[in-house]
Amino acid sequence: MTREELKLAALSLPYEPGVYLMKDASDTVIYVGKAKKLKNRVSQYFQDTASHNAKTRRMVSLVDHFETIRAASEFEALVLECSLIKHYMPKYNILLKDDKGYPYLRLDLREAYPRITLANRVKNDGAKYFGPYGSRGRSQQVIDTIRTTFRLPGCNKSFPRDIGKDRPCLNYHLGLCAGWCRAEKTQAEYHALMEQAQLLLEGRQKPLCDDLRAKMEQAAEQLDFEHAALYRDRLKAIESLSQKQLVTAGTMADTDVIGWYQTEAKACFTVLHFIGGNLMDKEYEVLPATDEPAEALSSLVKQYYLARNAAPKRVLLPFVMEDAAPFAQLLLEKLELKVRFIVAQRGDSKKLSELANKNAQEEAERATSAAERLSGTMTLLQNMLGLPHYPARMEAYDISNTAGTDIVASMTVFVDGKPKKSDYKRFKVEGLDDQDDYGSMRQVLCRRFCHYLDGDKGFDECPDVLLIDGGAVHAQTVKEALDLMGIHLPIYGMVKDNRHRTRALVTPDGQEIGIQATPAVFALIGRIQEETHRFAITYHRTLRSKRVKGSQLDGIEGIGEKRRLALLKHFKSITAIRSASLEELETVVPHTAAEKVFAYFRSEK
Repeated sequence: MTREELKLAALSLPYEPGVYLMKDASDTVIYVGKAKKLKNRVSQYFQDTASHNAKTRRMVSLVDHFETIRAASEFEALVLECSLIKHYMPKYNILLKDDKGYPYLRLDLREAYPRITLANRVKNDGAKYFGPYGSRGRSQQVIDTIRTTFRLPGCNKSFPRDIGKDRPCLNYHLGLCAGWCRAEKTQAEYHALMEQAQLLLEGRQKPLCDDLRAKMEQAAEQLDFEHAALYRDRLKAIESLSQKQLVTAGTMADTDVIGWYQTEAKACFTVLHFIGGNLMDKEYEVLPATDEPAEALSSLVKQYYLARNAAPKRVLLPFVMEDAAPFAQLLLEKLELKVRFIVAQRGDSKKLSELANKNAQEEAERATSAAERLSGTMTLLQNMLGLPHYPARMEAYDISNTAGTDIVASMTVFVDGKPKKSDYKRFKVEGLDDQDDYGSMRQVLCRRFCHYLDGDKGFDECPDVLLIDGGAVHAQTVKEALDLMGIHLPIYGMVKDNRHRTRALVTPDGQEIGIQATPAVFALIGRIQEETHRFAITYHRTLRSKRVKGSQLDGIEGIGEKRRLALLKHFKSITAIRSASLEELETVVPHTAAEKVFAYFRSEK
């Protein structure tokens, strides 16, 4: 569909709740959204594109058609949206990272010698589950911390089966384990420690410490200094533990405070976990900035709690979440959890919300100060060139050869001003025997965009700007070639000064745009040209080196492929072979062949 057809299609939608799926020309879902009124929401994408940020403009530019699914209510639309985002994982939806799942810790005190183990999900088996945690590594860290704190076994022995059978392992002698495989240790002692470990996992650190302190003092009064020292050491270990190591956000936190902050380049979504009024942990994720923070926050909150299958009793939000009520209903039905979503207005709640926002601000600024500068540079470049769109993807080209031989070209790609090396391409120019930069550039650009028109992988993205190493004639040559293919793009030559630095950009009709007076743009274009030249000349030197190495030895009578490789392997280079004595050559190839090589290079001199 054309832009006008998309707009008309959106205006024909009903004023009803539902879900819309934006699709590209290959029928791939690139965005899923929910709307109270489909007509109002979808038509916004195609009416005022100037108000969108770069990411939204990019998404809209790729939309070929869209589909909608009507829903009976906003709640049904929300459930469907969550399901479709999880199914399609659309490129332009804001997605939380979810690479490894959110494991739990399992402890069953009904077992004779229980151990804390990892579990992927909560089961109705009577055991206690703690979590979820952010990763399996974090979960294992908690297990190891508890094990060393209480000197619990970390070996593969099975109790009580292996008690008294072997000598204690190295962990016992290092003081990391109390030696539960020894016959003198009792099951009651073991269970008492596991009960203390459970208190720690439940976040009940204070009553645990109070109990240990009372036992220590009692043992000291009874002159049982050995046990008093044991309680003292365990108390110190528990008190020194970072709360962050042991907190579990889902089942323990009674309040989560959501923070949000965004700069021009990045946004940060932060969750502070509170238990009994105490801050226990912080989680955050830095994401691309958005021009619709309320929609982004809603999407992130839903993904966050649904992925963890857990939520606190209360969630403080930085601003209104439009679908908070239907999402609370979904949590009640799916997880049997009654969660209140509140926008903090005053008092302590307001202070907590401000704290979460401040945390988000710090992380966003720490992660994106350089990105902000680069984003500003890209916007400045867009304005200087008068580009209709933000130059999200720029491609640069350069030709390299030596007197018309081994002609190659490089294509470098810069996305949002940063090199994307996975998209770099190199070309070997074919059919040209002399030094023809214009013909070489014409051939390379035609080949690149033939691949694009054919939809070939690696060439299927169209750049917003083309940068050509050279002047106006180079730019005009490329423009004429692409015009014949029906491709119309902004094209600029990168003109160098007498110090071989880019001093200006030039249009195909010869209009120069000076960049030296704008340091940020000057540095950016300079980096692009240097990188493109480096990539081209590296490939050219590789080809030339292979040709030279092969041709000089192949021209010698009696030196075939096997002997050529043997000489290169032994001497490492043509220079070393040229300098070698006859006796040295004879150590690698037969006498007659060595004489031929020796005579060849002497006659060359």
